[in-house]
Amino acid sequence: MKLGKTNIRQLSLSELQEYFGSIGEKPFRAKQVYEWLWLRHATSFDGMTNLSRELRAKLEEHFTLPAVQVDTTQHSNDGTIKNRFKLHDGHLVEGVLIPTDTRQTACVSSQVGCSLSCKFCATGYMDRKRNLEFDEIFDEVALLNEQAMGAYGKKLSNIVFMGMGEPLLNYKNVLASIERITSPDGLGMSPKRITVSTAGVAKMIRQLGDDKVKFNLALSLHAANDEKRSQIMPINETNNLKVLIEALNYFYKQTQNQISFEYILFKDFNDSLKDADELIRVYRQVPADLVNIIEYNPISNARFQKPEEEVADAFMEYLGKHRVNARLRRSRGKDIDAACGQLANKG
Repeated sequence: MKLGKTNIRQLSLSELQEYFGSIGEKPFRAKQVYEWLWLRHATSFDGMTNLSRELRAKLEEHFTLPAVQVDTTQHSNDGTIKNRFKLHDGHLVEGVLIPTDTRQTACVSSQVGCSLSCKFCATGYMDRKRNLEFDEIFDEVALLNEQAMGAYGKKLSNIVFMGMGEPLLNYKNVLASIERITSPDGLGMSPKRITVSTAGVAKMIRQLGDDKVKFNLALSLHAANDEKRSQIMPINETNNLKVLIEALNYFYKQTQNQISFEYILFKDFNDSLKDADELIRVYRQVPADLVNIIEYNPISNARFQKPEEEVADAFMEYLGKHRVNARLRRSRGKDIDAACGQLANKG
């Protein structure tokens, strides 16, 4: 990308109108370009065929259109599709399309790498290079939507910010991307079908409440006491369970939006009935709708293992007996490293 040029997608419709006015063009040209950018998902000025060649050349001269591109695609035996996306500066992130009979879910990334170093997550072993811009996140979703239409004849039904990075440490761009995704002149998706997952940044969870966001929130819990959680998630040392519980209650009071917990089962670490009791205690302190119990997906850097099936079943049965709304989430795309915790830009 050349220095001195502005990314055209960073401009609002009124700023585009102002630009076209300044070069003596009719105001409706701004609307045409805006539609190309957000509704038709143009990846170049050349593709904007209802503009004159001269006008397209002028846009090329003054602006950039750094569209995200699919670098590689892998297809799992279970129908899951993993993409490695290439950004304009050569950085790579991953996004996953997860199809089921009732849903087409996009799992998207918000950062290149991650700074939180969670011990069970492949992305946690990578350095954080930079945040994604809001238009790059939008591109991920738009490309996955096109993929869902092409492969399954259905549009995306759900979006989860559970890919690479911590969404709440890229707060402004994540919220701006959701505004575009949910806008009628974007993808027009309901915010109730979007879930942002966080490792637990209490201050920003409260900010979500103050901003009265309309999407759902998931907390990656994975251990329900501070000692264990700090061992696997260093962020817990500055955002402990008490502080997170208070923040989640504040978020709910401000928004009434759905809250869920994510809890990966690790063999001989957090899979005992005592661990289940601690999870129940946390669950009862927050108006959470659901606890997603997740199968652990091995990664080369970590020592964790998946518990035996009977241990996982006993854990689930115990939660059910204590009236916890829990669901065992079978991982998808394990054969292509596309499952929960496995995203690390492998080809």
